[in-house]
Amino acid sequence: MNAYIKHKIDHNAHRLLTSIKWVIFSILSGLIVGLVATAFFFAMQSVTETRLAHPWLILLLPAGGVLIVACYKVLHDEHDTGTNLVLSAIHSGEEIPLRMAPLIFISTLITHLFGGSAGREGAALQLGGSIGNSLGRLFRFDEKDQHIMIMSGMSAAFSALFGTPMAAAIFSMEVVSVGIMHYSALVPCVVSSLVAHGVALFFGVSQEMFPINDVPAFTISSSVKLTILAICCALVSILFCIMLHGCEVLYKKYIKNPYLRAAAGGCIIIILTILVGNQSYNGTGIAIIEKCIDGTVRPEAFFVKMLFTALTLGAGFKGGEIVPSFFIGASFGCLFGNMIGFSPTMCTAVGMTAVFCGVTNCPITSLLISFELFGYDGMPFFLLAIAFSYMLSGYFGLYKSQKIIYSKFKTNYINKQTH
Repeated sequence: MNAYIKHKIDHNAHRLLTSIKWVIFSILSGLIVGLVATAFFFAMQSVTETRLAHPWLILLLPAGGVLIVACYKVLHDEHDTGTNLVLSAIHSGEEIPLRMAPLIFISTLITHLFGGSAGREGAALQLGGSIGNSLGRLFRFDEKDQHIMIMSGMSAAFSALFGTPMAAAIFSMEVVSVGIMHYSALVPCVVSSLVAHGVALFFGVSQEMFPINDVPAFTISSSVKLTILAICCALVSILFCIMLHGCEVLYKKYIKNPYLRAAAGGCIIIILTILVGNQSYNGTGIAIIEKCIDGTVRPEAFFVKMLFTALTLGAGFKGGEIVPSFFIGASFGCLFGNMIGFSPTMCTAVGMTAVFCGVTNCPITSLLISFELFGYDGMPFFLLAIAFSYMLSGYFGLYKSQKIIYSKFKTNYINKQTH
């Protein structure tokens, strides 16, 4: 009996010490990554304002692409796979070099300064994953605990940069293996996400919010309309993934030299920008999302953004795919709402979250991000649309290293990578 009690006491003491360890290190991760992500936010804001004030900077985009390739070459990281490497590190224990953090920081700024079409959250995931992994190595964590530190860093960076701590906490656990959740990382991801969010707010990082003032009634008619929108968004998300991966393959097939590839990609973006007549599709496109919320959108906007982003990232420029997916979903949703005469604002919000879900295969994160961006009043619409988009987007995804553990259609273990 005494041995049993001693065993229980030792077991509970171990759990308590483990909990304390993760609280301490997730706070540390949240502070460090939060500071880096906050600096990245203001740097991104600065380069975007500079580009908008000096539109001619886009003419230097080919040179910017060459500079990015040179930076990766100098640091012997020319085969960098970006966010895919971060996800692979959690699956297989691959090392994430600390140099990934400054490389993605600088190269994303170069991309945005000269008018490449990309987001910022992809860069945040790489920043957070790199720093989190380095902290794990510094304190000699074993391989499994290093994986948790990577997820903790990813959550912290996403939260600080985008201002959605709930979604950020869950995203890094959900995106790695679709069909299962790494709940062992729940406390570290939640704590680091909230700490990083607090750091960002302390320094004045503004949270993205798109309030919906007039939410339509959830009726059979409105639910059918939003279901049709969700099905269309699933198809749009598949098209976006095909274009992203397809452009990269075509660039590499026809232009073997990475310097020429980046320069050619920059020239193509310049030509497309001149044809469009403005720089609405360069950079992240947050301003266009705000217009979509007001019900204003050009019919071709969603496809043009897909083209700009695929051609930018495929050529070797750096950035993220998440904000572009928001742009694509918002503009498509707004177009759909205007076409059928049903609340373009609500369709914009639903389109954003449905396309995000389709390209990331993260339904829980998508639902949480809809609450943090748009409030809870539209919950039935978001819930319905995200469910259909998740199921019908199939096994496509932004990240080739993402694994689909269980089938979306049956309770079958499939363990396959996205395509």
